[in-house]
Amino acid sequence: MKRDSESLLEALPSDWKQARLLGRIDRGDGPLPVLVEAGEVFDMSGVAPTVSMLVADAACDAVHGRSLGPLDGLSLSAERDATPRILSPVDLQCVKASGVTFAVSALERVIEERARGDAARAAAVREGLEARIGGSIGTIVPGSEEAAALKAALIEDGMWSQYLEVAIGPDAEIFTKCPSMSTVGWGADIGVRSDSTWNNPEPEVALVAGPDGKAVGAVLGNDVNLRDFEGRSALLLGKAKDNNASASLGPFIRLFDDDFTMDDVRGSEITLRIDGPDGYALDGRSSMNQISRDPEDLMRQAMSEHHYPDGFVLYLGTLFAPTQDRDQPGRGFTHKIGDVVRIATPRLGTLVNQVTTSKQAEPWSFGTGALIRNLAARGLITA
Repeated sequence: MKRDSESLLEALPSDWKQARLLGRIDRGDGPLPVLVEAGEVFDMSGVAPTVSMLVADAACDAVHGRSLGPLDGLSLSAERDATPRILSPVDLQCVKASGVTFAVSALERVIEERARGDAARAAAVREGLEARIGGSIGTIVPGSEEAAALKAALIEDGMWSQYLEVAIGPDAEIFTKCPSMSTVGWGADIGVRSDSTWNNPEPEVALVAGPDGKAVGAVLGNDVNLRDFEGRSALLLGKAKDNNASASLGPFIRLFDDDFTMDDVRGSEITLRIDGPDGYALDGRSSMNQISRDPEDLMRQAMSEHHYPDGFVLYLGTLFAPTQDRDQPGRGFTHKIGDVVRIATPRLGTLVNQVTTSKQAEPWSFGTGALIRNLAARGLITA
């Protein structure tokens, strides 16, 4: 897998020289919040030492930063010991995710549940379920009278599911994906549990918000899914979702402005490409215009009655649910170590990660305490 500066430049938004991008790099002494404007990189640590503080203070103004030169001259890499190194673009924000936000993914969650996490049973369950509700669910507005009527009919048929509740009911599924500071960025390894035998990537758009819950920008993400764990029991969601290196974001947050708005998120076409070490290749797509709940509604439901003093990131969910067989007929898709996953959309760029196990991925050791100590040592915060 290429992880050099050339491939990062190829991963930027198609109009990156006009975009306003927010992210983090490490020049050898610790995380540095940076703003890219008109293709030029600005060190924003003199304005605020973290990305979360820049967003909270509405301080993303290049005039107040220190120029580091053009982005295409920085030779950014994702290698562990590289200088400078690109990092996940978020830091202290709470990392949230919304699930079952597309009709296809809703059906796949029901299939996982009814198959009890057994990939071999999925094909038969899928055939029966699609014959009953496959077409109707995609046109239902969550929380509407039509949704309530469908719910009543499915209960009567003995086909109701907790996943259908969050797919078409009034309340979205919102959960905490992982701790603050634990996401990985562009070019890093992404981890799946070593004991998972049925899993897949989840190509998504994530929104970034300040303490007020208002989205300030968007970024590509991979919210890795372990279908066997969650399929056995929804109470295993934490074990299925929150593992070392299991959440990636990048390459940069694209800030909203007159040229890039929430409507661009709503109209995004997300493409996925998986290239396996065995020569296997899979192409997929997730169209945001098919999402069941509007992104701003999901942001409101994520905010709910919470307080996020450092803001939050919200994965919006995905349409992608791979059913193609990889090895054995009827067992569908699952990752292999060494798979390279590319998630892309023109105005956000391309997020590239290589699959390993959560055991083998670089251990997460730089948490909030380490960040505070590092910023204090660099004179960026004082007692």
